[in-house]
Amino acid sequence: MSEITYDEYMVRPLGFDHIFPDPRLAPAEGLLAYGGDLNPNRILKAYRMGIFPWYSENDPILWWSPDPRLILIPNKLKVSKSFRRLLKNSSYKVCFDKDFSSVIKACATTPRFGQDGTWLIDEMQEAYITLHNMGFAHSVEVYMDDKLVGGLYGIAMGRVFFGESMFSHKANGSKIALKALSDVLSQKGYDFVDCQVVTEHLVNMGAEIISRDEFLNRLEKSLETGGDIGSWRDFKWEYKDG
Repeated sequence: MSEITYDEYMVRPLGFDHIFPDPRLAPAEGLLAYGGDLNPNRILKAYRMGIFPWYSENDPILWWSPDPRLILIPNKLKVSKSFRRLLKNSSYKVCFDKDFSSVIKACATTPRFGQDGTWLIDEMQEAYITLHNMGFAHSVEVYMDDKLVGGLYGIAMGRVFFGESMFSHKANGSKIALKALSDVLSQKGYDFVDCQVVTEHLVNMGAEIISRDEFLNRLEKSLETGGDIGSWRDFKWEYKDG
């Protein structure tokens, strides 16, 4: 493959090795490489460098590290009064890693305002299911009347949770999942959740916009400690007011 000129930055084609360009040198939009494959070791290497895959069907695999970056400190999630009432009164149950494949499928198939189709094509789903089986990718499920109504998934390494996608089939389903995840990560000493790109919704919930350089500095430090590799099925969460 030939290189692509992008704002005077040469976007590198990836080969069989798992070597990525330095993300600090990528343009602000974040595209720094294309091609390669979704080998789990390549994906894990990418996350350790602050890079993630994001592309559409029939496109080459595109690898990104945007500037700025959005992160959520687990204990800084904002909870409104109305959401507190919902958390206290709703009949829901939250589980971890109970049904990862259903969560990622729901993330791929749930219609989203302003979006046509999904970036979570079959090969992406298969790659993250493999990472789940390896103990790196995890899901949070929200059930009401034994029906899956919301959830999210991502990858955990060191003291960072790399959030990938979430869905709701009932109002606030994904917000409940995010609240549960934030509480558990806070209890376990995680430093932050990588939200990847800036969205108004997450900013309103307490996520912080930081520069890519600051993100990469924090990431490097947070990866120095061991993580929770393996199943998270034993993780428990119940809402406690206050």
